[in-house]
Amino acid sequence: MATTHPSGRDEGPSHPPQEQETAVSQTSSQRRRFLKRAGAGAVGAGAAAFPAISTAQTVTMRFQSTWPAKDIFHEFALDFAKKVNDMAGNRLRIDVLPAGAVVPAFQLLDAVGKGTLDGGHGVVAYWYGKNPAVALWGSGPAFGMDPNMVLSWHYYGGGKELLDEIYKSLNLDVQSFLYGPMPTQPLGWFKKPVARVEELKGLKFRTVGLAVDVFTEMGLAVNPLPGGEIVPALDRGLIDAAEFNNASSDRALGFPDVAKNCMLQSFHQCSEQFEVLFNKTKYDSLPAELKAVIDYAVQAASADMSWKAIDRYSKDYFEMQEKDGVKFYKTPDPILRAQLAAWDKVTSRKAAENPMFKRVMDSMRAFAQRCGRWQNDTMVDYKMAYNHYFSGKR
Repeated sequence: MATTHPSGRDEGPSHPPQEQETAVSQTSSQRRRFLKRAGAGAVGAGAAAFPAISTAQTVTMRFQSTWPAKDIFHEFALDFAKKVNDMAGNRLRIDVLPAGAVVPAFQLLDAVGKGTLDGGHGVVAYWYGKNPAVALWGSGPAFGMDPNMVLSWHYYGGGKELLDEIYKSLNLDVQSFLYGPMPTQPLGWFKKPVARVEELKGLKFRTVGLAVDVFTEMGLAVNPLPGGEIVPALDRGLIDAAEFNNASSDRALGFPDVAKNCMLQSFHQCSEQFEVLFNKTKYDSLPAELKAVIDYAVQAASADMSWKAIDRYSKDYFEMQEKDGVKFYKTPDPILRAQLAAWDKVTSRKAAENPMFKRVMDSMRAFAQRCGRWQNDTMVDYKMAYNHYFSGKR
């Protein structure tokens, strides 16, 4: 902006004092007007030179997990939320409540779909009653894939598109993200060790998802209780045995207080993962950069969860033996083979009844045949190295 500065005027001593006073007054007024205009120009130039900073209000989302507050799974839910909150700054905040704070654990999916909750943290197997096909993501042997391979199938082999299609067919307004490969879950907690398949028949047993059908096929009476209800039921004799998930969760929930025998290794839930749910309308309203924050938070939380699980689960595994008097036993191979046989019968029936169930099975099987062969051919036997260094030193 070109402006003639008022100090350029000739204001020599030849002017009378009164004229000099008037001139100074006019000069000061002109100077103030100039500075005001110059300041406005500087603001405009600054706005053009630097990117705009958003002053939008923080978007707050109310989440609920399907886990008790003391469970490490709820901690995993909090870990995910913290990653989103840290990366989003003050633009997005996720607050996570424990199971039952708003709705019971098994009602989470409906609550998120209806917008009662903005989102949640759980497992896909909990929605088995909506369509049995969803439990294929968390139940069963997954054609020999480990949990990380199932996540690979989900994101790169067509699984995500199938799950989205199922939710859409159920008129559920949700956006789903799977993450967090879970280590193989134990067969469960028993009043005495189980050595033969026949010893399982007639037991009142807790599990969820398609594992309900598998254990029913094996002759057990199954009750799909949510996590927080298992130990009280076991303590009161309403069930004879139960599984939940891992050493840290099982210990926190109080399993060692009501049973001292845990059978390790099982095919009923050996490839499970977590699910983060958003109300889709709420999610779709977010700008692209916040959706990217959520996407990368899911990936980061997936890795972090698997690392934390190795550390925490192993500590609680040993502490339950040393401090709680728990004895761990490997599930006998005949029981594992009986699980596979029962799984084949159950899934054959489901596939004949449910076209989507068959589509998911076929997709998973094709991916497993290729990727499982690759993994089995290339992975070294880590147990050989472990035994080389630690055999006889446990």
